[in-house]
Amino acid sequence: MAPHRMSMAASGDIARSPLAAFGGGTLIGTLGGLIGLGGAEFRLPLLIGTFRFAALEAVVVNKATSLVVVASALPFRAGTVPLAEVAANWPVILNLLAGSLLGAWLGAGWATRLRSEALYRVIAVLLVAIAAVLLVGHDATAGTAAFTGTAQAVAGVLAGFGIGVVAAILGVAGGELLIPTLVLLYGVDIKLAGSLSLAVSLPTMLMGFARYSRDQSFAVLGRNRAFVLVMAAGSIAGTVVGGQLLGLVPGAVLLPTLAGILLVSAAKVWCHR
Repeated sequence: MAPHRMSMAASGDIARSPLAAFGGGTLIGTLGGLIGLGGAEFRLPLLIGTFRFAALEAVVVNKATSLVVVASALPFRAGTVPLAEVAANWPVILNLLAGSLLGAWLGAGWATRLRSEALYRVIAVLLVAIAAVLLVGHDATAGTAAFTGTAQAVAGVLAGFGIGVVAAILGVAGGELLIPTLVLLYGVDIKLAGSLSLAVSLPTMLMGFARYSRDQSFAVLGRNRAFVLVMAAGSIAGTVVGGQLLGLVPGAVLLPTLAGILLVSAAKVWCHR
């Protein structure tokens, strides 16, 4: 191995140390906890910029980490939103899954076929879109459903499809898009919407994960198994911390700040080589 390749590999090992993985996961989990999400949209730029994963590898690592966080979040919320209440809304869950499962499969397939440079650009554009959703859609309040009957079912499938595509390409759970959709399209209470979004996210993420497992980039998980698990643990811890800090940070300051972080991250990802 050439000397410069050895030094790059060594620095990569240091950058992906368990301490760095846990610290990064905690920081991102805290940001996510502040807005009631898993923080995967913030984790992806960190994986690309700080931990130096290639675009598709970063998406796969983000997806695996997000799966652990989402799987642990639903039971944690059971004290506030009983699982029986979540199950009672199975028609809503199935309506969104009818689109999101297909979207996740196709989105993951598209991501594996894109050249790295093109994937960086797609990721950057989607991060900007999520920043916009944070600013205009996160404060949605429950009310009358936007549609009913067949129109609602069709809108749910279409919304689910789009969310599935975005979730697969970014490796996120999609809660930042699912929660406003549940509140506005179905008139669901915001707390229940958070749990329903997890119920939709988990199978959607598993579908995207299954598609990624067919690509050679999936091997990144075997090479970085400890990193993924430690970062997931840090993310869960950070989510708890962020939830505790939520009342200390005014929403008028919090959401624009986090949207700004996403915009800066998007610019860095766009220019990444």
